[in-house]
Amino acid sequence: VAREVPAIKIHSGGVSDLPLLQYVARAGLPVLLSTGGCTLENLHAAHTVFTEAQCPLALLHCTASYPLAPAEANLRVIQMLRKLYPGTVIGWSTHHTGISLSLAAYALGARIIEHHVTLDRASKGTDHAFSLEPIGMRKLVRDLRRVKVALGDGEKRIYPSEVNPIAKMG
Repeated sequence: VAREVPAIKIHSGGVSDLPLLQYVARAGLPVLLSTGGCTLENLHAAHTVFTEAQCPLALLHCTASYPLAPAEANLRVIQMLRKLYPGTVIGWSTHHTGISLSLAAYALGARIIEHHVTLDRASKGTDHAFSLEPIGMRKLVRDLRRVKVALGDGEKRIYPSEVNPIAKMG
């Protein structure tokens, strides 16, 4: 594995390929592992390979369907993964046609968001139809920044911007 590569991404089909995972873990580079189409047993085995090698790992919740139907996104798995693997970065790898599910994934704790990108969604090929064009990627980044700020700190307070409206309503 070349040292010029900052990280390695392993697609969902590789999550149960233990020889591949062991080879990659020996490189010591950060790994982004998509988890589509795998069982918890596969996931535990993969996680063990990387933790035993002390290899930085991020698990990306994923449903390996193209395109992704919202009913199969099961975004609450992100919360489950955060509980199962404290200290491991949890993310979201999507094949959904829009950005809304990624915003929800972030709100549920995903800290890496992976989207396919294309210059033309009408191009031939499996991935183009559900990929984001550059303007869609810009909107996703803009909205993720908004969600990050909007989540706040969880402390209930009265904001200065509320004072006049509340007085008027009173």
